[in-house]
Amino acid sequence: MYDMLIKGGTVIDPSQGIDAVQEVAITAGKVAAVEASINESLAKEVIDAKGLIVTPGLIDMHVHAYPGVCCYGLEPDVTNIARGVTTAMDCGSAGARTFPAFRQYFIERAETRLYALLNISTMGIISSKIGELVDMRWADVGETAAAGRLNRDIVLGVKVRLSSDVVAMDDKLDALKRGIEAAESFGGIVMIHVGDKETPLETLTTHLRPGDVVTHAFRQWGGVASAHRDVVAELREARGLGIIFDVGHGAGSCSFDTVETALANDFQPDTISSDVSTISVEGPVFDLVTTMSKFLHYGMELYDVVRCTTQAPAKVMGLGEGLGTLRPGANGDVTILSLDEGVFTFTDAEGNTTRALKKLNPVATIKDGRLYRPWLR
Repeated sequence: MYDMLIKGGTVIDPSQGIDAVQEVAITAGKVAAVEASINESLAKEVIDAKGLIVTPGLIDMHVHAYPGVCCYGLEPDVTNIARGVTTAMDCGSAGARTFPAFRQYFIERAETRLYALLNISTMGIISSKIGELVDMRWADVGETAAAGRLNRDIVLGVKVRLSSDVVAMDDKLDALKRGIEAAESFGGIVMIHVGDKETPLETLTTHLRPGDVVTHAFRQWGGVASAHRDVVAELREARGLGIIFDVGHGAGSCSFDTVETALANDFQPDTISSDVSTISVEGPVFDLVTTMSKFLHYGMELYDVVRCTTQAPAKVMGLGEGLGTLRPGANGDVTILSLDEGVFTFTDAEGNTTRALKKLNPVATIKDGRLYRPWLR
């Protein structure tokens, strides 16, 4: 007997190479079967997904979910599990000094499965007016390393914001090196936030290790597109060495021009994330599925868009075989989406707009076998 059966939807699961009408059964919070036909009399609850898209639970690899402390923080469930995301990673909202309360009052209480990157600044992101690395005394390797080791079950690495409003030009590489040193002490990844033209991206990537992440990689300036609107060989080489190029749309970090340039140069994102926050939740980002829709509009195949929000981030985050997949035995995390037709206006971080004819929208989210809708947060 199955606890839940999702019938009639088009299952897209890149981890198994599936893109077909299939049925998904869940028992005891785990995926029990994915087959062409499953007898619904064997299920306690049946969800009709005919005409809809069924994917592994979406993973948003860049969010801010520490409201009241981080100036960009949102209540984690409102923009995640209520909008199709079962698993999310907070990227540097908290540092070593502010992480204990983040864990106790938000991570452990959220319905969304939350992981985190510690900010190399031990205070984390508190103010949009004063960068957390303006005073490099906050970039404490020892404290960050200790907090990472103590919370290794949910802390996956270190975030270093390297834009000019956060850290002085002369301190950028020092901040990055401190972040790498702290992450290495507990086996974590490093994610760098890029945000200006002062230091070419190809310079920063030479310091990164395989598995480290460049977020905001598709911004107008300082991203993967050069001034000549191509993708330089050094960035292709960095990808070949295992550096991850993430979207991290945000309020200021995704340009349609750069997206078009990158895709025209056969340089798709490795992962698609939203960077949804207080300054982007009402536009231009809104949520992860809207960000996915933009890349679908600009020519990425739906299969690849799903891979960049399921299998790929699960691998980058080191989440094992239980997430980002619908393999039997995996966590019972499923996202049900509609692909709606109409005329939709999308806006990038530069204020540019485009009209699209299709948009993904969340219909239901299932995490560990429990059904969530926007009114069941």
